[in-house]
Amino acid sequence: MTTHDSTPEAGSASADDRRAVTGKRRIAFAVYVAGEDELPGLQALLRSLALSDPGLCEDVVVLHPGLPDTDFDAARRLHPRLVPRTAAGRHEVFGLDGYDTVVALTPAMVVLGPLDALLKLRTGVAAVPRPGPDGTSDPHGTPGPHGGVPDDGLLVIQRRDLDRPVPPAAGRDISESLLVPLESRYDFRALRLRDDLAVPDGAVVLNFAGTPASCTGPAHAARDRFDLDDEAFRAAYLALPGPKHPDLLLHLALPFPEGSRPPIDLVRQIAEIHRGRGRHDEAVALLGEAVVGRPDLPRCHETLGVCLMALSRYEEAETHLLLATASPDFAPRAFGQLARLAWLLGRTEDARGYALAGLESDPTDANCRAWYTRTSEMIAAGGTAPDTPPGEQLAHVALFADGEENAGDKVLPEAVRSCFTADTGPDRWHQQHAHLLVDEAGLERLNARRAVIVGGGGLFLPDTAPNGNSGWQWNIPDDVLARITAPLAVFAVGYNVFDGQRYRRERFAASLRALVERSAFFGLRNHGSVARVRELLPDSLREKVRYQPCPTTVARHLDPRLAEPAVREDTVLINCAYDRAGLRFGHDYGHFLAEMASAIRDMSAAAEVRYAAHMPADERFVDDLRREHGLVLPVEPLYLLSNDAIRDLYRRTRLVIGMRGHAGMIPFGCGTPVISLVSHPKLAYFLADIDRPDWGVSVHERALGARLAERARAVLADHAAAVADVHDRQRALWAVTRDNLARLRELTGLPDPFGDPGTGPVVPAPRSAADEDRAAPSLRTAPPTL
Repeated sequence: MTTHDSTPEAGSASADDRRAVTGKRRIAFAVYVAGEDELPGLQALLRSLALSDPGLCEDVVVLHPGLPDTDFDAARRLHPRLVPRTAAGRHEVFGLDGYDTVVALTPAMVVLGPLDALLKLRTGVAAVPRPGPDGTSDPHGTPGPHGGVPDDGLLVIQRRDLDRPVPPAAGRDISESLLVPLESRYDFRALRLRDDLAVPDGAVVLNFAGTPASCTGPAHAARDRFDLDDEAFRAAYLALPGPKHPDLLLHLALPFPEGSRPPIDLVRQIAEIHRGRGRHDEAVALLGEAVVGRPDLPRCHETLGVCLMALSRYEEAETHLLLATASPDFAPRAFGQLARLAWLLGRTEDARGYALAGLESDPTDANCRAWYTRTSEMIAAGGTAPDTPPGEQLAHVALFADGEENAGDKVLPEAVRSCFTADTGPDRWHQQHAHLLVDEAGLERLNARRAVIVGGGGLFLPDTAPNGNSGWQWNIPDDVLARITAPLAVFAVGYNVFDGQRYRRERFAASLRALVERSAFFGLRNHGSVARVRELLPDSLREKVRYQPCPTTVARHLDPRLAEPAVREDTVLINCAYDRAGLRFGHDYGHFLAEMASAIRDMSAAAEVRYAAHMPADERFVDDLRREHGLVLPVEPLYLLSNDAIRDLYRRTRLVIGMRGHAGMIPFGCGTPVISLVSHPKLAYFLADIDRPDWGVSVHERALGARLAERARAVLADHAAAVADVHDRQRALWAVTRDNLARLRELTGLPDPFGDPGTGPVVPAPRSAADEDRAAPSLRTAPPTL
């Protein structure tokens, strides 16, 4: 979901806005209101938009000649993202700053159906052609001295196609080559119906321009449906079936009317929206009151339990999740959550028992099956202790994937450890899963180790496994963090917030400050993350935040086997990601799929194209591609492979085109050329760091297929040069890594695993962050423009 708060803290939850990095389109509706007499029409338009397209909510920019701001109070009650702007006339819809696609409407219109087809348009200025003087269709629109598009009709404007500002006197003067004809149903004139004709089935936008107010008939009856007072409008919207946009639902449902008891399903929906935005306390307040004395609401108890767990109120969470298990319909899901809760508290036997109970409720439940397998393996291995004394081990805090989890999260922890020791196994390392609560016993285990290494991965993320202790992925309370006595290093962690993602920063920012203060070394895996984290810190701590590339990107320097020349197959591997698909693709998924199909057909003439799935959910791309475009790709299930097998697969291909961060960084680290499908800022940040922004293509790029195919053909045509370029970029990252590791050797007292262990640590003089950036002039600190 795209949001457009202009400040870091807009209200109680902020929205991260990095469209300049991801290339994500910003879409707005625009309406010009010439005077107070058109405000009722604006309000009817807003009601019709919500009632006819309840899952849609983009900015509505209201242009006006200077009306008092209070004139828009009634409209603000109808829509959560109203943006009034003073304008000289309707022609200013062509130049709205900050938007890529503008759908221009008028107060004389009402919306009768979904507008999704208009939001998928990507070129020119679209409008419904108007009949010319002789009654024939005139693609230029209403005849006039300037020709062009109609002044009172619907327009869909792609602003990048306008090569110059549109002056007031030439609002309709648009180049013929830019005009895109729309079907008449998208701007159907009520004048065509007179008083006795019904509105045609399929009409999407009904336009009353030029229609006398005294007219009656089916068309006016259609508009009259939207002449509602606020209470009736709210009730009509809430009664609509199907999914609703979270912004609209919150805006129209809250506050609940005083003295009334809202429907429990509505309360749960609102709570789920709060939960999705990290406002777990608000979700708990709503549901806690709703379920009092109501053990017969298992779905609500389940949601309440999950939200309480996210606040680290674990005892209360367990109580409500147990209440949810009373229903056969919700028992498997609730038992899965209970298994996770018990696991993160270190109660492995209880976790296994909950998972088993879930399987007894539903033997096919995949989540309970995964928890049963994981906890059974933990119990079986529980009696095996390494021979190495704790004081000679390092502690590693990270996400440790197993089973059919993300392949990148399997490779990454091993890569981090290989920066410090040749032996990356349990003899040298004590693993502490980041999601496990660090209690007193956990603190004692960490302090018994030689040092604590936190990293890598995108641990600065608010929603994968939220907790109330830190606000990010390491589940450690501030008071426990303050009592870590072992040397603490944050190594190659990423700031992984999605473009447009809403979240609360207060707890995270406070925990982050405590972490930076406590850390002897604090390194983030791209300059984009460095900049974002520094924004949240006081000036006194910003210099401690340094750049440390992800160890997967320097794998050839960490593993001698990977430094050998690769024997490559004539293949190209593609990877796509689908977690938080709405944030990744917005309205552009159909466009993305079609462009990828075109690129794959093109590339198939030069190499065999295969698909690399980092996790089972990634295979949706293959299914959609086959269903929508008739293309079949062989699948490589990386989530089933060992780390060596994953690296070997990426070494043996000629090119990897990946959307996941580690679908680019792992093959790059193995010496394989990559092209990134940018749907998340972190991919663009990495390409900026290696000074190769042209290796990325936004998933929103209009010419995605052609650009991707052109880049791929260039790599395949001169593959040796492309590989040499990767090696050259990698050397710069390795130089930064070696420099950072020299500092860390002083911290840990470890010998250099890449040099002569007898020489001892080589410690450079302390440098500022500015010195660090000057030492690597080829590494960009600004994101690329896509």
